[in-house]
Amino acid sequence: MRPQPVGQELVGLENPPDWKQLFGFDGPLELEIGSGLGHFALEYAARNPHVRYVAFEWRKKYAREVAHKGELRGLKNFKMVEGDARLEVPRIFTPASLSGIHFQFPDPWWKRSHHKRAVLQPDFAALLFTFTVPGGFFEMRTDVEERAHQMLATLEAVGYVNPAGKGAFHPRAEDDVPSTRERRYLTSGEPVYRATLRKA
Repeated sequence: MRPQPVGQELVGLENPPDWKQLFGFDGPLELEIGSGLGHFALEYAARNPHVRYVAFEWRKKYAREVAHKGELRGLKNFKMVEGDARLEVPRIFTPASLSGIHFQFPDPWWKRSHHKRAVLQPDFAALLFTFTVPGGFFEMRTDVEERAHQMLATLEAVGYVNPAGKGAFHPRAEDDVPSTRERRYLTSGEPVYRATLRKA
């Protein structure tokens, strides 16, 4: 594992940073919660150089490796943060500052007693809604149908609008960037439950 923690300039802040100064340019600001192995984050940032992309991952090994790959690719619009998004996101973003949020394949926490560990709790979802700009989006994906329905219901309950209709999932667009995990499902044909909701 790479020895140095990454993104620590964005951990434990008392006030939100100056994003324009941090990235060196202005533009849409997007957040990914739980980037895992980082295939989606890196490819999405590469395809969208005008987007300032901030990815969180609490697992040190993954966060540090993804940050290294981002440096090798020369991604100036990408920031990897090694930390707990539930603690740090409220500190570094402000209301109506995020153009988009990505949340893909979270841990399912199968046991009912462990459900409280899920990241997308109603209070956190409501906070993310306030951080989203009007017209901004929340993009979710999971391979666990029960979790998919729970996530969708939580997002709709806090105010995100589902353009496909309440409780409906969305088909995959041809130009969607697949994550490392999703690429396996595209090969095997197993279902992925996805939706992109909007803040009106």
